Amino acid sequence: MTSSGSRRWWALGAVCLGVLAVGVDGTVLSVALPTLSKALNASESDLQWFTSLYFLVMAAAMLPAGLLGDRYGRKRVMLIALALFGLGSAGSAFSTSVAEFLAARVLMGMAGAGMIVMAITALTVLFPAEERPKAVGIWAATTFISFPIGPILGGWMVTDFWWGWVFLINVPVALVGLTALIALVPETRAAERPGIDILGIAASAAGLVTLTYGLIEAGENGWGDIGAVVLMIVGVAVLVGFLFWERRLGRRPGGQPCWT
Repeated sequence: MTSSGSRRWWALGAVCLGVLAVGVDGTVLSVALPTLSKALNASESDLQWFTSLYFLVMAAAMLPAGLLGDRYGRKRVMLIALALFGLGSAGSAFSTSVAEFLAARVLMGMAGAGMIVMAITALTVLFPAEERPKAVGIWAATTFISFPIGPILGGWMVTDFWWGWVFLINVPVALVGLTALIALVPETRAAERPGIDILGIAASAAGLVTLTYGLIEAGENGWGDIGAVVLMIVGVAVLVGFLFWERRLGRRPGGQPCWT
């Protein structure tokens, strides 16, 4: 393997490290909720939002994260996202109230969206077409194994250590990832600076949040829950409207919105 080839795979390792942290954090909280209930004096509603808010914010931030990467540089967005994820993790660990913990989860959700979107983009930039399937397979496997790791790791830490370590473990991961990204991943951006599609961003965020919240409610209350079904239908309808809007936008000269 050439030095450039080796560099690509090391860069993929750095990207997957960030993806692993995001995936683990999405499930690790489940085993820490009883401890958080006592530590932060949280109600049952608060505990539900501890879990839900992370995914809702992540869903809402997906499209804006991609737009920012195309406009200002994908490596830059990934670095900022990874740094914010580390800060949010530390904020979660040292939270002393429900409000502080929720604010930290919002920050982590925003950062997680940037890391996931930019990780997918990095694969197309780092690898030629013949190596891309293998790289995508490694990324997908990392995402898949992150979900069962969360409860196992979280259960062990909550049982034998201070509950804050469930989140602080992300800080060294973020530092290693930042170092590797700076050294190994090249900066890229869209060849043509994309415009700001305000309506598209709002529609995609609203659709994804509504659909995600419906799925969360269905998981909590059962798939026969009317409220969850309505939320999912509305979310899908908004996303379909978003697709039609983007199709219409693509027919404009240059395919760009008015804001640039």
